[in-house]
Amino acid sequence: MKRRLAFFLIFVAILSIILVGCAKTEESADTGWGGEEAKAEQVELMISAAASLTNVSKELAVLYAETAPNVKLTFTFGSSGALQTQIEEGAPADVFFSAALKQMKALEDGGYILEGTKKELLINEVMLIAPKGNPAKVEGFEDAATDKVKTIALGDPASVPVGQYSEEVFTHLGILDQVTPKANYGTDVVQVLTWVESGEVDCGVVYATDAAASDKIDVICSAPEGSHKTVTYPVAVIKSSKNADEAKKFVDFLSSDQAKAKFESYGFTINE
Repeated sequence: MKRRLAFFLIFVAILSIILVGCAKTEESADTGWGGEEAKAEQVELMISAAASLTNVSKELAVLYAETAPNVKLTFTFGSSGALQTQIEEGAPADVFFSAALKQMKALEDGGYILEGTKKELLINEVMLIAPKGNPAKVEGFEDAATDKVKTIALGDPASVPVGQYSEEVFTHLGILDQVTPKANYGTDVVQVLTWVESGEVDCGVVYATDAAASDKIDVICSAPEGSHKTVTYPVAVIKSSKNADEAKKFVDFLSSDQAKAKFESYGFTINE
């Protein structure tokens, strides 16, 4: 009897273990491994963004993580022209955020933009800046053509929108031929700002948002009204994106009140 009782107790114990295991398996099937949080598929969005969006994008990424915790944002920053070329050559990108309409239009014309996703989101300003203390005593854009200025930092007009806007300003003022020989051309607006901050040049042309982000420069003035095209920042989903639905949601988020407030805190104007 003792032996039978021992076998019976062992049998009951084994059966209990099996039943508990089955219950856990059914629970896992309901909630997924790791619970509810694992249900949402993890997605990585590749964002090609103008260099002048670097600082604000870091904070936007933090905000978006609260809205879509399953989405990882990976940014590639550079001149809009260089980013355009990379996309045309097949570099992975889900969203393009440009500092000018020209590069976006080129991608639209080439069939790289998902129809109906483009938004002309932001407005910026073109500013003349000098190293802290303004050693050359620069007072305006016109001074770039005088003996006051020996070197000026500009974006490369071949690929950098701020360089293209700069050329428009100096052409409008009738002094482009005098300014061009003095120019150090940067690969993006961040490099232009860095040269001015370090005192390597007498002055430079950047966006208002870049000037506002630095305490190592003096802001001289805004570009004369009507001297260049409006600095418009468009954003759109790339047609070849494998995560187009998530990319659309991110682009929509950029028009949210939360995102608008963040853009404005960095000096951008919302294009209503």
